[in-house]
Amino acid sequence: MLALPQTRVVVVGGGTAGWMTAAALRTLLPGRCSVHLIESQEIGIVGVGEATLPHIRGFNERLGIDEADFMKATKATFKLGIDFENWGRIGDRYIHPFGTFGRGQGEVDFHQYWLRLRHEGVNVRELEQYSMACMMARLGKFDLPATDPDDIASTFNYAYQFDATLYAPYLRALAERLGCRRTEGRIVDVELSGESGDIEAVVLADGQRIAGDLFIDCSGFASLLIGKALGEPFQDWSKWLPNDRAVAMPCQTTHGITPYTGVIAMEAGWRWRIPLQHRTGNGYVHSSAFISEEAATDALVQSVEGEPIADPRVLRFRAGRRERSWVKNCVAVGLSSGFLEPLESTSIYLIQAAITALVELFPENPIGDSDRDEFNRVIDLEYDRIRDFLILHYHATERSDSPFWDYVRTMGIPDTLAEKLELFRRRGRVVKYREGVFLEASWIAVYLGQRVTPQGYDLRADMPPRDALARGMETLHGQIQTIAAHMPDHAAMLSRYCPMAA
Repeated sequence: MLALPQTRVVVVGGGTAGWMTAAALRTLLPGRCSVHLIESQEIGIVGVGEATLPHIRGFNERLGIDEADFMKATKATFKLGIDFENWGRIGDRYIHPFGTFGRGQGEVDFHQYWLRLRHEGVNVRELEQYSMACMMARLGKFDLPATDPDDIASTFNYAYQFDATLYAPYLRALAERLGCRRTEGRIVDVELSGESGDIEAVVLADGQRIAGDLFIDCSGFASLLIGKALGEPFQDWSKWLPNDRAVAMPCQTTHGITPYTGVIAMEAGWRWRIPLQHRTGNGYVHSSAFISEEAATDALVQSVEGEPIADPRVLRFRAGRRERSWVKNCVAVGLSSGFLEPLESTSIYLIQAAITALVELFPENPIGDSDRDEFNRVIDLEYDRIRDFLILHYHATERSDSPFWDYVRTMGIPDTLAEKLELFRRRGRVVKYREGVFLEASWIAVYLGQRVTPQGYDLRADMPPRDALARGMETLHGQIQTIAAHMPDHAAMLSRYCPMAA
């Protein structure tokens, strides 16, 4: 059997997107492609301290990365979810957990039984009291999930909070060990085929010409290939997601290394708190239409918990995505493909989703239209569903204390989100998808956490006797509370499992 010729892959741009792509291709398709990555040290990376979603664990495992080693190298902490403050109303607080709420019975979700008891006037606890991840987060505890699916301690998942400036070098070392070639240089020209319109080569400032068969655009907001060279249009979503600035500043940690990311609503946006082993990342994501960069910077500086480690820096962006992320022989991965603010820590997930789809649809020459079309369908779906989930956080608010919150509360929303909201308001039903990142518990957490109250519930939840159901819920809460209380403190777990490298 004849071996297929290797596809020459050229990755334009390093950073998290570039080195994740290079490492994955060399690990998962070693015999199908060569990888040549071009990056310039003159161009910095956007990363300001990344919070992630649980999917990154599977990505690292596929690459053969040892969890403890990775966490030491990137000064990482564990993440059980996201703690939202002041979103529905000032003073409100809820957690979006990585895990389930309680245990359902058959096809009836746990929250439906909870809604039933609430509707019947039973004094049940808040829903997060029946979530393993929420209770661990509130107590500042962490341990690895149980492997027995019947154990309530198996009902949570976790992700990481790590230094993005250390993750890319970690992956670079892996990719280069696997044979990835790296060239330092700044791209000054992109050569297109006069016949097909495909990219034939990129030209560097020193005159080097690097040819390839498949080009991966990881050039960030610059979008050198898919945007500038190929002219793929950009869908602007700023009417729904008006935030277009972020001011970021790390500081010393004084309030503890929490096993969750903090997201605090502000006058014209929101503020993140991401605790790492060596510092805490802070940022104020805001809309320039409602607050100046100077005022946002002052608000961030006044709110951080400890001594600043660096000066504030401002990032400028626009919410939206390219019409297509795979055009001709160019695939956009990361910020060159699109941008959604980091409210739900989706940036690295979207990189991972693109890499996964590319590996599954990796082209043979010539590239097939069906492969391109399927890739674009999958990536568009990921962006569009995350977009709706983010818009929900802003639209489902009762706040009217500033022009920003007045705008997002009253703005029009996509039909796809309006339909989801109506379905939940009627009977607490969550649309279930085969594809997409956020599952039922995620939507439930935000709906209920931001006071979207269902008028009814799934009638199948009427089956168990009321008193037995209430006792069962209280027993479940007791089990969760006991198990969580006996877990190690988060900081102690980090010291034992993955103390940061010096």
